[in-house]
Amino acid sequence: MLDFQRDVIEASHRQPVLVDFYAAWCGPCTMLGPVLDEVVKKTSGPLKLVKVNTDENQELAVSAGVSGIPDVRLFIDGKQVGAFTGFRPMLEVRQFLADRLAFSSTKSPTKASR
Repeated sequence: MLDFQRDVIEASHRQPVLVDFYAAWCGPCTMLGPVLDEVVKKTSGPLKLVKVNTDENQELAVSAGVSGIPDVRLFIDGKQVGAFTGFRPMLEVRQFLADRLAFSSTKSPTKASR
């Protein structure tokens, strides 16, 4: 059972968390799922992927403001730092992550002081 506060918000203080809001019946979602799995597996550094089935977690999807799926969001230090909706090819997903992870590392006080 998913606990969004624990599994996403709190976990994002330890490592970036990529959230995939999806549904099993959604064609673009079924195409994007393996892309996200592969990109997360090949990303250097820690990155957690949390998949949220919107049919099984309707209240969470509504409270998060999900209006279309797939809806992908990146959380770092308890805050959403990026998002996209709809299918994206692997290169675009990699670039999405690279841009945001690089930006967040320059803003991190622990990394800036090194």
